[in-house]
Amino acid sequence: MYRVGIIGPAGSVERIADLAQMFEQGIVFRPFVYGQPRETAEIIRRHDKEVDSWLCSGPIPYSFALKALGSGERVEYVWVTESGFYKSLLDLAFTRGVLPARISIDMPENEGIVEHALKQIENAGIELHTRTYEMDADPEELLGFHETLWQEGETEGVITCFPSVAEGLKAKGIPAYTVSPSNLEIIQSLRLFTEKVRTSYFKDTQIGIEIIEFEHYDRIAEKLQTTYQLQYLELRIKEELIKLCEQLDGTLMEQGGGRYIIFSTRGAIERELTLLGDTADYLAATTDTSIAIGIGYGETVFSAETNAYRALRQSKDKAERRIVTVQEDGVIVESAGQEVESLAYSFRTNDQEVAGKLRSSGISVKTFNKVVALARKMGWEQFTAKDVAAQLQMTERNARRIMTELAEAGLADCIGEEAPGVRGRPSKIYRFS
Repeated sequence: MYRVGIIGPAGSVERIADLAQMFEQGIVFRPFVYGQPRETAEIIRRHDKEVDSWLCSGPIPYSFALKALGSGERVEYVWVTESGFYKSLLDLAFTRGVLPARISIDMPENEGIVEHALKQIENAGIELHTRTYEMDADPEELLGFHETLWQEGETEGVITCFPSVAEGLKAKGIPAYTVSPSNLEIIQSLRLFTEKVRTSYFKDTQIGIEIIEFEHYDRIAEKLQTTYQLQYLELRIKEELIKLCEQLDGTLMEQGGGRYIIFSTRGAIERELTLLGDTADYLAATTDTSIAIGIGYGETVFSAETNAYRALRQSKDKAERRIVTVQEDGVIVESAGQEVESLAYSFRTNDQEVAGKLRSSGISVKTFNKVVALARKMGWEQFTAKDVAAQLQMTERNARRIMTELAEAGLADCIGEEAPGVRGRPSKIYRFS
């Protein structure tokens, strides 16, 4: 059962929870109510282990949730569009019996909801007094802003994004309404969110296999004076790997010759990639040898294991023995777990024209996709073979051969030359069209 925490003010959380009942097949929604949006971070810190994902009532609590979680992978929010403004405007008009000509409104910076809404009702002649704020706004300050304008006769009503501000103003006899999504918008947001949750759950529960291989294992054995020392070393290795398995809820299998296999799930492995890297660094220092790690994901054990061995071969080709993953869709990720250095590309292509050109050039699909992915990641509008060689840790000669053959096959454009700083032939400048 997948658990989702709903965060927001009491009224919004109640509406979302009621509408979420139609989506409760396999998903449990738990309400978490705050008094002020800044309480979102504390709620998440206290209850994060109790849920799998978070759904915020709007962009304000979402901003606090992002800071608390560090990324948007496990959190989403209900979108508020112009219709929320129109609804509040109609409520004001109904209360007064006439469309207000002057209103005050507060809204987060860069949301632009009001501007978009007013462009569509340009002939309404509404005079706006707007206060924008950063997400960590002081509701008391906003309440004072609206109250002052009302007392000075500058406005005929208030539209706010804070329920507590609207309640405070109403208590003083000032007509005020909160910008909130309609039921239809909440249902649409829930529909998109549940699809995201199911996709995430499917990925998390995929089979994941890690293959960890100590290279030149025979040399390690030769350095040790007795077989007992080798056995002690193997015990230390297994102890560290069992600790890793414990975090992954995985199973360890020893193949012999310095190769170990861990069976787990994709979600658990991806959440502990940093721990895997730290463990590999420690064991490499302990054994004084390099360690190659390949991770494979798949819907079956066979496909995951096949991908893991493919990833292991890719890792062993790297001088730095980076962690490499191969996903079920053929996407290869080098330096997995290291956001800055990671590079993702595929060894497959569905473009028959590209496949035909690659066959004539002698360059593999994987190599082509890898260079294209590198150019996109680096933001290169133009580059040389030397640039490719430096980033992919290959010889300049090999990089020149690859780019020359891609250009001849019509998969890259040679757009000029770069004069060398010293003697030598100029470097050709390429770009991908």
